[in-house]
Amino acid sequence: MRSVEHIFRRKGHFNIAVNPDISVLEALKIMSDKNIGSVIVVDNDGKYLGLVTERDYARKVILLGKSSGDTPVHEIMLQHLPRVIPEQTLDECMSLMTAHNIRYLPVFKGGEFYGVISVLDVVKETILEQQETIDQLHSYIHSA
Repeated sequence: MRSVEHIFRRKGHFNIAVNPDISVLEALKIMSDKNIGSVIVVDNDGKYLGLVTERDYARKVILLGKSSGDTPVHEIMLQHLPRVIPEQTLDECMSLMTAHNIRYLPVFKGGEFYGVISVLDVVKETILEQQETIDQLHSYIHSA
């Protein structure tokens, strides 16, 4: 069974972080430029505070009639997401995401922020694992 660490081995630890006081509009521009659906919110010391997603923008800015240029990300960021560790299995992550109806999980290693995984990361890694199993079985069958 694959773990969160497998995802990071494949995609790396690159995360885009923003200050809690930047506007939602600025965060959205960053997400658009980087072709990502979320950014990490960190304080001036680089400590993890939360996560802002495109979904948060839709639900907490647009639907409430707020201005994305005037609303700071700290007003809409997700702060209390379940946390996982690199050793947790993909099944455990999917269960957490399903139970909490979320698409992202912050990952902590030794109590320190390590990165973020998305439901898409979990699905991709699961598909890769299944494809490897299929390839091994195919190879075994044809070598016999």
